[in-house]
Amino acid sequence: MPGALPLRWAPWGRPGVKTLVTAGVFVTTLWNLRLFLSPSKGSGEDSKHRDTLVILVWEWPSKQVPNVSRDVCHELYGITGCQLTTERQLLHQANVVVFPHSRLQPGRNKLPKERLPGQNWVWVSLESPSNTRALAAWNQTFNWVMTYRQDSDIFIPYGKLVPNLSGTVNIPAKNNLVSWVISNYHRTQKRAEVYKNLSRYLHVNIYGKANNKPLCKDCLLPTISKSKFYLAFENSIHRDYITEKLWRNSLLAGTVPVVLGPPRANYEQFVPADSFIHVNDFGSLEELATFLKTMNSSRYQQFFAWQRRFSVKLYTDWRERICAICTAYPHLPHGHLYPDLQSWFNS
Repeated sequence: MPGALPLRWAPWGRPGVKTLVTAGVFVTTLWNLRLFLSPSKGSGEDSKHRDTLVILVWEWPSKQVPNVSRDVCHELYGITGCQLTTERQLLHQANVVVFPHSRLQPGRNKLPKERLPGQNWVWVSLESPSNTRALAAWNQTFNWVMTYRQDSDIFIPYGKLVPNLSGTVNIPAKNNLVSWVISNYHRTQKRAEVYKNLSRYLHVNIYGKANNKPLCKDCLLPTISKSKFYLAFENSIHRDYITEKLWRNSLLAGTVPVVLGPPRANYEQFVPADSFIHVNDFGSLEELATFLKTMNSSRYQQFFAWQRRFSVKLYTDWRERICAICTAYPHLPHGHLYPDLQSWFNS
């Protein structure tokens, strides 16, 4: 190009000293300008602290409070960026505050006096509406709900089926027909009425405090597994209220559940249709009893076909349930309050 000044290159194709100095000054200027326009974010620890979601459990749901001082969500469940704490002095750092209903008292004297901007409060319950009192006191209080209901903001079932690639079926040896473990027996409950009428037609082996035959923790499953059928009767009948009576006492124990609870269609949202027997499948309890007593071996084994594809996962650790908040957090609605918690829960 006419009038252009030729660049001068040093031997072996390297730029000359003057060119290097000019480039160095240019790079230094850009670096300083970047620092000026983008203030320091501090140390890596500070950045990590800001990125961590802090969940304060106001009172632990169970009587025994585990140690959550470590990074338990990551260590136990592979959930990163999630810090659990029970230290109330960290309230002002908490992104989420968890309030188990079993620990709430009517009135607000034990709740924080104010909610920080952007902080979300979670109401937690695994009990059914029939066994949950004083909900009206908590209107316009909680941002999210965390229950066994599938339409909860954070869904925490008692158990679920997970993929099992082994393709094997394991049916424990049986020496009796039907068993039932019951601790809180009340004649007014639907399950008490059904049991009373069913027991006219077949014998039920009853364990638990209600029959003065309590089972130790390690004795429960081995004892139940000896029965062909288990009465997985819920203490009250509500949508999605399907408890450990199905997951642990029946499916995990290796017995066929005879369920009393929400309609069959609701159960089939959780487990295969051919894995359980519903009380409502029969016109009378005498028909149910006859079905159980006359079932042949081939038909009985069909109830365990689910084992070829699935295994049971129980949720028993509250740390796992609360860590699940961190997984759900990015997808939850912010700024929402439940205006009438009781109406929602009873719906």
